[in-house]
Amino acid sequence: MSETDVSGDQKQQQQQQTVPLQDSTNKTSKFTDVADALGHGNGLDSYGNRFKARMPVDRYASEYNMNHPKRGLALIFNHEHFEIPQLKARTGTNVDCENLAATLKYLDFDVRVYKDLKLRDVQKEVEKVAMMDHSEHDCVSITILSHGELGYLYAKDCQYKLDIIWSYFTANRCPTLAGKPKVFFIQACQGDQLDAGVSLAERTETDSAGSMSYKIPSHADFLIAYSTIPGFYSWRNTQKGSWFMQSLCQELNQHGKKYDLLTLLTFVAQRVAYDFESNTPDIPMMHQQKQIPCVTTMLTRLLRFTEK
Repeated sequence: MSETDVSGDQKQQQQQQTVPLQDSTNKTSKFTDVADALGHGNGLDSYGNRFKARMPVDRYASEYNMNHPKRGLALIFNHEHFEIPQLKARTGTNVDCENLAATLKYLDFDVRVYKDLKLRDVQKEVEKVAMMDHSEHDCVSITILSHGELGYLYAKDCQYKLDIIWSYFTANRCPTLAGKPKVFFIQACQGDQLDAGVSLAERTETDSAGSMSYKIPSHADFLIAYSTIPGFYSWRNTQKGSWFMQSLCQELNQHGKKYDLLTLLTFVAQRVAYDFESNTPDIPMMHQQKQIPCVTTMLTRLLRFTEK
């Protein structure tokens, strides 16, 4: 199991007047932005107050502020054994966990590892962290190593959707992380489809407003890196660990303090795509298959794990 024509006659056209576009910051504009939905919230908390959080960086800064006293917490939820009968033990996941913990420590994270938790315990730990004061932290990172299928991950006892976890860290629920990166790494299958890959021939010559306060969306500044694309298998070597975690750790260890995270994840995808191929000759259908990671980003700046 492993995101008018309008037609009208000439007379009507002559009567129409051109309306100039209005600056969205112009308070005198007669136009109103509307939501493409049946309803919308009012941006208020349960007490009728608008959400407010401390501004961690200038409005148009190109990079996140990674100069707080601490890098932040990194949680790793490592699932090897399950109570669900059809889920096999994930041999090799402990190698992933150990390698990733060492890598995140190298990047100055305070790493906390949790093994084979039930969903309610996963939620308790996540909620506990979300309620902390992260004012002195650059960011937060959460990794889930588990089985999965399209749209779902597995805890020890049941399946769940990832938004159950990341929703604890939205800006309105965790204000001391508002405007700061929330980074998720997900090693799990997202389905049962296989990718046999395509052989490429060698190329030939013929191939040819400053620091004033500002508002942010509650769901800004998240990044979720999945080991594979929706609907497909994610591969794991029983001795060396998963392809994605091997590649992620190698890239972060070699260049983690040099390049921004999206650049790093591009090279992680390159490693997974080009350096790995399944080796299951006893199961021909599964043999010589490929994999490509997938990144969902709501980051609004470049993220670099600079030296502490």
